[in-house]
Amino acid sequence: MNRYKSILCNGLITHNPTFVQLLGMCPTLAVTTSAINGLAMGLSTMVVLMFSNLFISLLRKFIPEQIRIAAYVVVIAGFVSAIDLLLQAFLPELSGTLGLYIPLIVVNCIIFARAESFASKNPPIDSMMDGIGMGFGFTLALTLIGLCREFLGNGSIFGINLFGQSFSMLIFIMPAGAFLTLGFLLAAVRKISFEKKQESKDEGGAR
Repeated sequence: MNRYKSILCNGLITHNPTFVQLLGMCPTLAVTTSAINGLAMGLSTMVVLMFSNLFISLLRKFIPEQIRIAAYVVVIAGFVSAIDLLLQAFLPELSGTLGLYIPLIVVNCIIFARAESFASKNPPIDSMMDGIGMGFGFTLALTLIGLCREFLGNGSIFGINLFGQSFSMLIFIMPAGAFLTLGFLLAAVRKISFEKKQESKDEGGAR
């Protein structure tokens, strides 16, 4: 149980794919104009990560070394296609908003990185937990960025307008706003991380 908790925390906090590893920057910057877009993109990626990690781990002993990347693409593309079709069927408006970025999950570097560095070397359950942890960390990051951009850009949260039309800084829902928001959040995360490390060192020195 502690092992699974450690794997989950690794993706969520220690090696968060967005705030620590800076992976998947294309969807991070492109689709986070609102919190709901960030949440939908993150959850879609998490589902693909979870199942692709599980299947790649199950098949790791049968996939020849020479064609492993091609095999990963086939597995990942299958799950991405399923997610894309489900969104089109049940959430067509959201599917239209996310557009090309759902199919592009196939080449998302987070998914390839976890397939190559973790799923291909670890048991199925561990690999699935890694996919959940990394996917949840990615979802949290995208939702937080979308929340900040939507609030500052439109004065709303999850589509609920809080201030009427009197409050808006449109730059935050434009491409430049994505870089600004990400930069400020990265700075905050790094500062918190540095302070925690400093506290740990001080406690170690006091002992």
